[in-house]
Amino acid sequence: MSRVCSFCGARNKDKNFFLAGIKKETYICKNCVVAAYKVFFGDEDINSEVTVEEFTPKLFTPKELKAMLDNYVIGQEEAKKTLSVAVYNHYKRVFGEINSSDDVELSKSNVLLIGPTGSGKTLLAQTIARFLDVPIAIADATTLTEAGYVGEDVENVITKLYQAANGDIKRTEQGIVFIDEIDKIARAGENRSITRDVSGEGVQQALLKIIEGSIVNIPPKGGRKHPNQDFIQIDTSNILFICGGAFDGLGEIIKRRVGSNVIGFGQKKLSKDERDDVLHLVEPDDLVSFGIIPELIGRLHIIATLKPITKEDMVRILTEPKNSIVKQYQKLFELDGASLKFEDEALRAIAQKAIDRKTGARGLRSIMEELLIDIMFELPELKGYEVVITPDVVQKGAKPLYLKQKKSA
Repeated sequence: MSRVCSFCGARNKDKNFFLAGIKKETYICKNCVVAAYKVFFGDEDINSEVTVEEFTPKLFTPKELKAMLDNYVIGQEEAKKTLSVAVYNHYKRVFGEINSSDDVELSKSNVLLIGPTGSGKTLLAQTIARFLDVPIAIADATTLTEAGYVGEDVENVITKLYQAANGDIKRTEQGIVFIDEIDKIARAGENRSITRDVSGEGVQQALLKIIEGSIVNIPPKGGRKHPNQDFIQIDTSNILFICGGAFDGLGEIIKRRVGSNVIGFGQKKLSKDERDDVLHLVEPDDLVSFGIIPELIGRLHIIATLKPITKEDMVRILTEPKNSIVKQYQKLFELDGASLKFEDEALRAIAQKAIDRKTGARGLRSIMEELLIDIMFELPELKGYEVVITPDVVQKGAKPLYLKQKKSA
């Protein structure tokens, strides 16, 4: 976790060691200790000796960003490529040296991720933020309401980012905000109701200002529970907004539009794969028909679509990423002196269960927990054993194989 010096704002690095306060809420860096020593013992000219390092993340290329995503996100090649380019262009604009004499002004490009539940939308945003070493705030759009109504104010999203940046305003203004379930705030219909749609179109209208880029007054502690606290001003112009949603029903809207465009002679019939997966054909008008207001769509310039995860992808998700679920459980077994092995068909059976439940990749962990709970209960007594998970263990609830490990010479 990054620590920030309470005196100069520098961040902990290999050559700039930190000392923590008693409660580990305040820190002082090596440079400030040297500066304080010189002040107290007669050398007050500290500016020439001590330099304060400003926060400037490394600007990774699109290929480097995608390579990082490949280590943690299986499949979704087009989405990873699109997001990598969008993030690179955004931070090149933020940290690049732009000639102020030029007439060309680079505008911000926010991202909309569309894909089924558990396809990796949140994971993409989290992984990008972690490797860029920028703060990230993840918010659920379903909890937001228009200002003045019960629920969270839209500005609380920026408060979360401010807290993730450890109260550093500059870092906050260079962070990433991921708003999930953006499709759940679609307006109820084309016909306007007499009552206000405070959790639908009202939230979309409130999001416009912060996504576009403006000065937002936020309460540092968040919410309306502390009404007397001083507000902090945050400029959202350089904050990258990534919105994600499953958009259930959007495929039918796209199919109707595509179908209406191919009526007549020489029409092109869609293949079965194209009929089943048409999200990549999405256009702004389809999102308007779904219930997203045009003004918000106009601020989400880049649209990336994620495909449903196949059984083969599920198996790869279980085993290939650096922090894959199987590797995590194998590590837990190693800590107790045992080992864990999955047969290939057992992995495929687990993947099929997740597909049947329609929970996507996020359902894999709950399936593994159910599968291993009894074994984990006995794990401290399994030292020296290899536990083998067979297909029958997954499909029929059979007992796993317990093999005595051979002692290495």
